[in-house]
Order: sequence, then structure tokens, then C-alpha cells
Amino acid sequence: MHLPSFLWLWKIAAWSMGLSILAYIILAFSGFWLWQFRNTGRSPIGVVLPQVNRIVKNFHYTMGITIVSLVLLLLVIGIVGTLGHFGSLGHSSHLVAGLTVVFLVLVSAFSATQIRAGKFWARPLHLTLNMILFFGFAWVSLTGWDVVQKYLP
Repeated sequence: MHLPSFLWLWKIAAWSMGLSILAYIILAFSGFWLWQFRNTGRSPIGVVLPQVNRIVKNFHYTMGITIVSLVLLLLVIGIVGTLGHFGSLGHSSHLVAGLTVVFLVLVSAFSATQIRAGKFWARPLHLTLNMILFFGFAWVSLTGWDVVQKYLP
């Protein structure tokens, strides 16, 4: 297919990637807040109100759902756009990087749903995956830049 017919798709992908990274940063800050409250009983700004912690926890969950949705949207856009433009997948390492990020996000989201009493493996897994996800986002961003260069005139 001709590039201009897919330009709107690449714009959605660019916005989705930017919003995914923003959501990741927000999740890191709200996650730190929750970790600090859990370990000390105080928030990073010294607030001790449990209802504030509940609001941050709900916000953290909402942002988690948001990042899962954005990453799945990026997966669909990448598959549709690449198949539409090239007719097949696997033209760069961006596919592997993208699938790695999708896997990390989905397993992290699953582990988040398991964080509760008796499931001691869930919290460390969730935190570890999110630290690895930092490098996954860097990798997918760098390989994505190479892909963008193929589509620009």
C-alpha cells in the first residue's frame, strides 16, 4: 500500500507510544508512593491519611489498565501497518522489541492482580518486570525510530 493511506496510523502509533511512556512514568511515581506508604505508613510527602493512599492505589490501577490498552493498541497498529505497507512481518528487530514489551506489560499486569496476602511471589515479580520494562521501552523506542525512518520520505 501507498504510505499516505497509512500516515494516520503512524500518527496514532506515535501518540500511543508517547502516552505509554507517560503512563509508565506516572505508574513509577504512584508505585513509589504505594511502596513508601506500605513500608513506612507515610506517603513520600508525609501525608498519613489512608484515604489518600486508596486514591493513589485506584489511580495506579487505572493507569495500569491504560498502559495495557495502549500497548495492545500499538501491537495492533504495528501488525496492521507493517502488513499493509510491506505485506509481511519481521522487517526489523522492532517486532521482537515490541513483542517483548507487550509480554512484559501483560505479565506485569497479571502479577499485579495477584498481589495479596499469601501470594508472596507477586509483588517482587511485578516490581522486577516493571524495572525490566524500562529497558524494554528504551529498546522499542530505539528500534521504532529506525522503523519511522523507513516510512518518512
